Amino acid sequence: MSTGTEKGTVSGLEATAQGTLPEVMAAVLLTGHGGLEKLEYRTNVPVPAPGEGEVLIEVGAAGINNTDINTRIGWYSKAVDSGTNAGGAEGFADITDSDATWSGEALTFPRIQGADAAGRIVAVGEGVSPDRIGERVLVRNMLRTYVGYRPYECWTFGSECDGGFAQFAVAPSRETYAVNSDWSDADLAAIPCAYSTAENMLHRAQAGAERVLITGASGGVGLAAVQLAKRRGATVTAVCSAAKAAQVRAEGADRTVDRGTELVAELGRNSFDVVIDIVGGPEAGQLLELLRSGGRYAIAGAISGPVAEIDLRTIYLKDLSLLGCTFQEDEVFENLITYIEANEIHPVVSKTYPLSNIAQAQEDFLSKKHTGKLVLLPPAAHA
Repeated sequence: MSTGTEKGTVSGLEATAQGTLPEVMAAVLLTGHGGLEKLEYRTNVPVPAPGEGEVLIEVGAAGINNTDINTRIGWYSKAVDSGTNAGGAEGFADITDSDATWSGEALTFPRIQGADAAGRIVAVGEGVSPDRIGERVLVRNMLRTYVGYRPYECWTFGSECDGGFAQFAVAPSRETYAVNSDWSDADLAAIPCAYSTAENMLHRAQAGAERVLITGASGGVGLAAVQLAKRRGATVTAVCSAAKAAQVRAEGADRTVDRGTELVAELGRNSFDVVIDIVGGPEAGQLLELLRSGGRYAIAGAISGPVAEIDLRTIYLKDLSLLGCTFQEDEVFENLITYIEANEIHPVVSKTYPLSNIAQAQEDFLSKKHTGKLVLLPPAAHA
């Protein structure tokens, strides 16, 4: 399994359709928790070798996500009680390394981050058919192979193992999905983290042709949730900034509400069946008031802050279901591949950057001036 950049190289592997694989590659190494200075772009990183049951992917594009930044700055540590942006560029002065990741295990450094990876298989490890070489693929971002497919356990690609911020990446063959699509690599790389997070929330909430409220609706996950909820027949109300409202409506939202609006006063109590919350923070209590009796609240992010005050009476008197959404059943990602191939969804990619410009890309991501996704493009390994 790929657990760090110290892994052996591909020297000695058979040639691929594109020629002999290089022994070193360009990659961004995270050297520790902290600010943007902890991201080091290097061109002499050994190309990893796929182990048993793994494939080697030449990465065509890698999307940027909140989880990349949160992992870098150690935001998942319970020592942090503010939103991502408070430490997004400089990091946090005080974190506890032991709980600063998704899994709650200390991160090992250096680490190649990148939860999103789209590309082609160029080599395979023992036990994987060489017929897979040449396949265009997406890697599932929430990996179950390395934890024995135990329920509610997973590794995040680019956190507990090396990910897609490189020219080449290793991933489990079982969780590397062939995709038949004419989309660009940048479009495909916008899917794994954002769309699987959104689809998982809707799946867990069993959302259908109902009234659905989505927070943070102009970001990668939020815009994905708008598209995916509409695919399920929902009537969607989206919370976003006024400047981005037109584009959010263009992606399917039936109504938009300005971020910062007093939501209960604007929308009314008991007016939604499902709330899809990516923002968290102090408005969480209002969101529960918006739900009808028997409503469902799904959360998979807290960019506005991890600490909220809620009235427990609202939960039990209204028989609400609160769903924390991280772990994903296999069908969630498998469904996304189906949606892509049927052209039932399509991501919004606002801008692409060379991999070497990752710091600028993350600064732009934190500014939240874009809609949809920002994507990194590694240099071509075979010129």
